[in-house]
Amino acid sequence: MKIVHIVEPLAGGIVTFLQSLVENLDNDFHIIIHGERKQVTPFSEVKIQLAYPNVKFLRWKSAQRSLRVKADISAAIELYVILKRLKKNGSLDIVHLHSSKGGFIGRIVCWLLGIQHLVVYTPNGAPFLGSASSFSNYIYKRLEKFASVFGGQVVCCSLSEQKAYELAGINVMMINNGTPSRPADCVPDNFQENNLFKIVTSGRIVNQKNPALFNSIAAYFEEFDQFEFIWAGDGTDRHLLTAKNIRITGWLGKDELNGIVSSADMYLSTATFEGLPFSVLEALALKKPVLLTDCVGNKDLVMKGLNGGTFQHENEAINKILQFYNNSSMLRIMGEHSANYCKNTFDYTDTCERYRRLYHKAAYKQPASTIHLNQLAHGNS
Repeated sequence: MKIVHIVEPLAGGIVTFLQSLVENLDNDFHIIIHGERKQVTPFSEVKIQLAYPNVKFLRWKSAQRSLRVKADISAAIELYVILKRLKKNGSLDIVHLHSSKGGFIGRIVCWLLGIQHLVVYTPNGAPFLGSASSFSNYIYKRLEKFASVFGGQVVCCSLSEQKAYELAGINVMMINNGTPSRPADCVPDNFQENNLFKIVTSGRIVNQKNPALFNSIAAYFEEFDQFEFIWAGDGTDRHLLTAKNIRITGWLGKDELNGIVSSADMYLSTATFEGLPFSVLEALALKKPVLLTDCVGNKDLVMKGLNGGTFQHENEAINKILQFYNNSSMLRIMGEHSANYCKNTFDYTDTCERYRRLYHKAAYKQPASTIHLNQLAHGNS
């Protein structure tokens, strides 16, 4: 099967997601049509991570993150030309759209080409939850609702994301993100190494991850020498991490990143919303207790009281960190629960098998009837 992936931000968790699909669906050929965010992850680095014989890259030059009508029309025209050529050459069995920009433009273009029945769309984070402005979130919600009229199967990656889409009036299904489980002897036990209590997070330092909140929590512990906060990653908002007990590592290779997370005592996420974050899944697999904001995506990864907890404000996070610090034996038990929960619920081979079945179902079903103009005017109703 020839699977065409369309992704505007070829960075972060989407790269991890693509890698799992490419590795597990190795009998299929994957064509990745992509934009690039050099300030986040240069394409040269992504290409190394996805260097498989069953992968081909096609550059989507006009794609960009921000909403700009003229630029988005150019991106749609470019994507139309690329997909039309692939369709004509018989190089397209399924189109998998990733992230909100690829999902919006991709669904319209696929409808114009008459291949909307071949479309799978994974948002990996509902765009209408991401802004501090309720008006912006309303606009994003209306755009998602509008794009859903053009067909394609929307696939949420967590139960809470699924509920958010259903509340927005959009029909979806759910396939959990997953990560490889790790043998017990591959996970070191480094709690309170060198008398330091290490609190780690990883990923892009951007607004969605709320580095300002991470900084405020760390700042409370500045006068305590035994606490160290680590942000494994980089991003445009790194200037917000000013507390003197925060160490920013910059971007790391996978093995080095796993080493940093393994050496920590706990994993902290201050994100405002997620799909189902791979960074937290990997922390679970590495036996880390987790303390996560009580938001979409994060809340699905916590069995409250067993493998960590959630919080809604800064003081609650601080109090729970102090509780964790004062009970190292509890942390070890929580870490074991994290690993077991991850293995039993978020295994990536199961995730990829469910996508394989979905691809085959979409590829061999009959095209849906043409959308009428009154549907475009009134949505799905």
